[in-house]
Amino acid sequence: MINKSLRILIADPQHFHRMKIERLFNHLGYYRVAPAQSLVELLTLVEYGCEPFDVVVINAELAAGSLDLLGFFLNNPHVRHALIYNEPSAPRQSVSGFAQENVQISHAALPNAGAIEHLMALVDAPREHAAESWNHTATRQRRA
Repeated sequence: MINKSLRILIADPQHFHRMKIERLFNHLGYYRVAPAQSLVELLTLVEYGCEPFDVVVINAELAAGSLDLLGFFLNNPHVRHALIYNEPSAPRQSVSGFAQENVQISHAALPNAGAIEHLMALVDAPREHAAESWNHTATRQRRA
């Protein structure tokens, strides 16, 4: 079961791209989506928001070299997961540990439905595993 209360931020300078990505989320049942059209807007929403974003999907072109997006999202307590797309630079050798699961980089010009589904499977996975574990424990307790 999906968590409809997840907070999602889409950052892209093109309105059409933001709408197309938002529709991909909507198709999966996620409707709590906020748009940002500039880096300043994104930084304001992330840093001064009342609660953290569960997912940020950002066009690397938005930063245009003025901000290391990977570095910004790796240890940011205001963002749980990030997908940086349209990243032209060579892939980094490795991102160690926990961060590897939280920040994904795509060279695609725009994320497709498969990329968004994969991202959301990672985001919702802990909740699903927790629910499965709880159900399994409850079943064992009833049998005892």
